[in-house]
Amino acid sequence: MKRLAVSVTALLAIVFAFTTAGASAGSKMDAVIDELLGTPYKYGGTTTKGFDCSGFTAYVFAKFGIELPHSSSAMAEKGEKIAKEDLREGDLVFFNTSGNGISHVGIYVGDGKFAHASTSKGVVITALSDKYYAKRYVTARRILSDSAYEKIAIEQPAVQEQAEKAAGAAEGTEA
Repeated sequence: MKRLAVSVTALLAIVFAFTTAGASAGSKMDAVIDELLGTPYKYGGTTTKGFDCSGFTAYVFAKFGIELPHSSSAMAEKGEKIAKEDLREGDLVFFNTSGNGISHVGIYVGDGKFAHASTSKGVVITALSDKYYAKRYVTARRILSDSAYEKIAIEQPAVQEQAEKAAGAAEGTEA
């Protein structure tokens, strides 16, 4: 029975460590996005009570002192154009969902996925290869400088260390 309790405790510590590190690699941007997952969609929304796609994107970037317009088409004029195969975390990805040019924006989070405010599901992470979005992909823009990218969009050692310490502490309880 004691062994079972120790095993359950170790498992919970590991699960907790990885869930607090975020669904993604563990960057500061991942942490902000993870907190917003599930927020409902609201046309014109710019707060945690509800976001539209550009409101969500602008909100995330504002957390790092980067101001973006509240319009996907206006955002598509910012930064540097990036080829799809050169995407990195924090790049903006744009779609034509209305049939009239750029009408949707999301934030690339790595592994072929992007975070965005979906009209039907609220803030979610979706694969770029998703049938609906793959057909509607238009372009991508890089907003973050290399130094900003290193500070906010790549895995932070402290987050990884936190997960490793929690796992190590859980293993130590078995002795």
